[in-house]
Amino acid sequence: MRRFPENLALVLKMLSLSSAGLAAQLGTDKSVISRWLKGTVSPSAHNLARLSALVATKVEGFCSLDWDREPESLAGLFGVDANALSGHGVKTPTPGLPVKGWKQIVGGAKARAGAYEGFYKCTRPHPMMPGRFVLEHSMLRRDPLGPMHMTMGSPETLVEGWAMPLQGLLYCMASDPVSGTMMFGIFNGLGVSKVEVFDGLVLIPAADFGRSPTSTAMLCERVGDLSGDAEADQDRFQKLCKLNPLAAVGAVPDHIQNHLARDFGPSHLAAGGDWLLSMSLARTLSRGPNYDEAPAQASAQEPAVSG
Repeated sequence: MRRFPENLALVLKMLSLSSAGLAAQLGTDKSVISRWLKGTVSPSAHNLARLSALVATKVEGFCSLDWDREPESLAGLFGVDANALSGHGVKTPTPGLPVKGWKQIVGGAKARAGAYEGFYKCTRPHPMMPGRFVLEHSMLRRDPLGPMHMTMGSPETLVEGWAMPLQGLLYCMASDPVSGTMMFGIFNGLGVSKVEVFDGLVLIPAADFGRSPTSTAMLCERVGDLSGDAEADQDRFQKLCKLNPLAAVGAVPDHIQNHLARDFGPSHLAAGGDWLLSMSLARTLSRGPNYDEAPAQASAQEPAVSG
């Protein structure tokens, strides 16, 4: 299995999985996956069979012998054009969703990924504790297969997926690699060289009995830049995810609380407020390194958020 480390790295990209996500699915330690990727240790026959079975849930008929394929041949099993490996183009993977406008999505990510790459603290109202807020952390980074790769989580939950700059917005789609729970987001985008803060709306299932569809506002503030060392960045992200996700009382500034938790509906529309929950440019806190790089429509009355 001379090509195993290289092909494992490729398969992780195809499945939009981090080494930590793979370790969680296999029930092993992340350090084991790291050694496999480095080639210092090869998986046992038992672990190789379990790993191959996991891949076979995405690629019908995948078996242990496929780990010795040439990278281009392996990519073909996932429906990805070999040119994608060198950044020359991407085809929608045949097992995946037939997304219209794929070329625009890939082009947007190529043009704007550098502005978004980094670590973010993501604040949203707690769905089960009125008046309290959730603090999660996210990492956005480039991916050679197309959209930006996104991971976000806390000690309880981790989701992985894609972030797609398109038409002045940032679209996100992610899932919990263990349970399959999905999350969708639409955020205000920025045409600046480096995004420090962005906000928008996310759609998630609540933690109640019926897993009720729930929409909430979210604010993402940059807390660090990528180092260029993928393993070091992943370690930093894991440390951020271990932080307590329940914000202490008073820890979230009043103007952010008011920004994220607003009343809306018929009575508020009659009073000049909102009919639907939205995150319009008229009130967005999205901005770049300098506050004057915020969208021109943003209210100058709202104070800047420290990154």
